Amino acid sequence: MGMRLPVVAIVGRPNVGKSTLFNRIVGKRLSIVHEQEGVTRDRMAVETDWAGHQFFLVDTGGYIPVSDDIMDREVRKQATIAIDEADVIMLMVDTKVGVTWEDEEIVKRARRSKKPIVLLANKTDNSALESQSYEFLKLGVGPAFAISALNGRSIGDALDQVVSTFGEIQIEDEIAEDVIRFAIVGMPNAGKSSLTNALLGHDRQIVTDIPGTTRDSINTTFKYFDQQYEMIDTAGLRRKAKVTDSVEFYSSVRTQQAIKSSQVVIVIIDAEKGFVSHDARVMEEVLAAGKGLIIAVNKWDLITKTTNTLRDFKQNMIDDMFELRHYPIQFISTLERQRIFKVVDLVKQIHGEQQKRIPTRQLNLFLEDVVARLQPPSPHGKEIKLNYCSQVASAPPVIVIFTNHPDLIQTAYKRYIENRFREMFGFEGVPIRISFRKK
Repeated sequence: MGMRLPVVAIVGRPNVGKSTLFNRIVGKRLSIVHEQEGVTRDRMAVETDWAGHQFFLVDTGGYIPVSDDIMDREVRKQATIAIDEADVIMLMVDTKVGVTWEDEEIVKRARRSKKPIVLLANKTDNSALESQSYEFLKLGVGPAFAISALNGRSIGDALDQVVSTFGEIQIEDEIAEDVIRFAIVGMPNAGKSSLTNALLGHDRQIVTDIPGTTRDSINTTFKYFDQQYEMIDTAGLRRKAKVTDSVEFYSSVRTQQAIKSSQVVIVIIDAEKGFVSHDARVMEEVLAAGKGLIIAVNKWDLITKTTNTLRDFKQNMIDDMFELRHYPIQFISTLERQRIFKVVDLVKQIHGEQQKRIPTRQLNLFLEDVVARLQPPSPHGKEIKLNYCSQVASAPPVIVIFTNHPDLIQTAYKRYIENRFREMFGFEGVPIRISFRKK
């Protein structure tokens, strides 16, 4: 089952090269600084891996405030949150500048956290500069890796050190046979907490003063019609200080962690705001992770309805994101407690679909029928034969179809097969993987 991935944060004062390092490790130019002051980008946290270890890498760089005093405050705030939320801290300093008071401040804060710190002396572009990196020994966190984010020098060694600290962090997370684990995710204020509280039947205000309660989402177990459920609650994790930008990007790490470790994910949408691109992105993440998906449209009690309001809302969502026609869309009101347990019924139903295995014989009869109705188009006059198929995995179901030309099968035909497959075998709410292999 899923596990909580370690969170590694790159911290340091402005202009030490945090985003350059982030992009080099993740291998893409992801850090785009927007025109608008103080807004960095969508994704400050990306799942990546090194030497077989997966982790979330978080970039706190890219913040460009207007004035110096805001600068100091923001940089401190960003660093503080990153240090609180991370499991391992990659602390960056600049060899060409040497030790500054800001470096000392950040180190103090990082050492108080008692978390592993890997010190990176950046801009050590050649061995001549290496001796200058010894100056950072006086920060008291051990020798610095003399790296260059720009040309890649010694980054591998530093990452080896980072992943060597993971031993105690990765929490392998087995789910008991009879428990169904689901997560509730969605935009702030869409109603995650109120759905959580409505399902549990009481209001839980989680205070996060105790160190360590901030980061891990809180799992609550409850029983409903003789079925044990475990709910991953990412909602109760709001910091007292309203550090909107930073808290938001950590909530994105939490959302990704929650998706990873659950079996079914409920994405909650605010009916008043409608279906926004952020919602679609979260749903894409759920499907990419192969998890069951339920869409819960909350605050439906606040919408003025005519005969077709519900139908139109649903249709507009499906027009925006075509795959959604295979996933249940449930209209709820946490305030009026309308249909909230219908959502739990759906969790159970989808979990059942995830476990389903279709016998090979049935699949091959299905394949014959599909091909008889519509032959795969043969590009370049090559005849494509679909020989046989079988289901090789469940949760998510993976169907392998053996063919003479796996690379020539067109997307439209793949979609046709998936649609027929769902008509025949169901799997509502579950992403399906259909893979074509050479016979």
